[in-house]
Amino acid sequence: MTPRIRLPRPGRTRVRSLRAQLTVANVVLLALGIVAATAVSVLGMRYYLLDQIDTELLGTRDSLGGSELTLRQIDSLSALSFFRDRVDPEWNRDDDPDSVFAAVDRKGEPVPVFGFAPSRVQRDLADAVGDPEPLIRDAEPRDVSVRGNVYRVTATRLADGTGVLIAGSTEPLHKGVARAVKLDLAIGTLLLLVLACLTMVGVRRRMRPLEDMVETSSAIAEGDLTRRVPSSSDTSLEVEQLRLALNSMLQQVESAYRTRERSAAQLRRFVADASHELRTPLAAIRGYLQLYERGMLRDPTERKRAWDRMTAESDRMGRLVDELLVLARLDQRPELRKRNVDVCRLVRDAAQDLRVQQPDRPVRVDADGTILVHADEAGLRQVLGNLVGNVRTHTPPDVPVCLTVSRTDGEVRLRVTDEGPGLTPEDAARVFDRFFRAGGGAGSGLGMAIVQGVIRAHEGTVTVDTAPGEGLTATVTLPAR
Repeated sequence: MTPRIRLPRPGRTRVRSLRAQLTVANVVLLALGIVAATAVSVLGMRYYLLDQIDTELLGTRDSLGGSELTLRQIDSLSALSFFRDRVDPEWNRDDDPDSVFAAVDRKGEPVPVFGFAPSRVQRDLADAVGDPEPLIRDAEPRDVSVRGNVYRVTATRLADGTGVLIAGSTEPLHKGVARAVKLDLAIGTLLLLVLACLTMVGVRRRMRPLEDMVETSSAIAEGDLTRRVPSSSDTSLEVEQLRLALNSMLQQVESAYRTRERSAAQLRRFVADASHELRTPLAAIRGYLQLYERGMLRDPTERKRAWDRMTAESDRMGRLVDELLVLARLDQRPELRKRNVDVCRLVRDAAQDLRVQQPDRPVRVDADGTILVHADEAGLRQVLGNLVGNVRTHTPPDVPVCLTVSRTDGEVRLRVTDEGPGLTPEDAARVFDRFFRAGGGAGSGLGMAIVQGVIRAHEGTVTVDTAPGEGLTATVTLPAR
């Protein structure tokens, strides 16, 4: 069964789009920046304009307070037309002027100027200020509210003791600041919209590799283990590293899955073959026992023959079980008892055993001197025993055999060569399969599988070179000491 990707339930967790989160984060950051920049610019502009008003008021106050002018003399000075404009009778209208000039007595009551009675704005200014002495002593203008409008006011005293109130409206300042704030907000809103659109487009393009990863993962979950995340020309370094790591992981997952499937298939075939191999001796033993139980083995010769057959089948079954145990142990990758082993000595011993078992077989040994390998001696003896046993079982007793040991390039090669009938290419490709017997010959079919398992445990290799009618050469390669 292929694994399933389990998505979170909407009722349990709240799934949020990374694209939306990045867009919102960028918009919020820009909004904070626009607000901060607007606040700084507005405060700076307000301070600058307010300073200009104060400078103008203080300049007028200094020009009046530093002279010896009296209220009567002011009317005769044509240079002070500025004041005439501000005491025009039209000031009695309801509109509020930008600047106000008012003369007050020592009690703070407005007095006529140029023969004109105080206007409504002048009276309101005098009422709002009250006692002019604090303003006269204060070096900086103050804020007062006149008819709902804020004015910056300062005061000075003329030579005759008349107090003069000089006020400038801050309404133009507030209107300018309000227009600037509205302009900044409009431009900021436009910038936020543009940034949101650009962020959505950019994030979508940058997130495309991640979407490919999701699509690939979904395809793999549905059973397509060969899918990989495609490369993209427009991607970031981190996403590319993630893609490479994910593809590497998927490659290993596919390899592990294929290995598991292959191992499961081999296990099923192994169990079937083992059951088949064990069924034959068990059936033979059961048959002879049934004959004996029914009294059909009355002749001593028949009883001895049945006994010998049951003993032979029991031995065969015992060897088969032993070989299965060896393969099972090799599959578990056991820790080998390695030590320095002289391969030449093992080859000479195997050749001597073959001469004793088959005196008529020509055996040639090319293993003079000493060649050491770091290996498990019992395992190497079993390898040589199986290779020589295959020669003894599958070739005529007069076929020559050659056992050779050589050392080249840090490797030790052991060859067992016979001049027997050889194998077909199809049989040679399956020679290391378990329970495989070429041409249905004798044996359990586990010998070469054990040879391969032992050599792999030693981090070596084993190969066969054969052809029909040209004999067979088994080559074992081991790391040198």
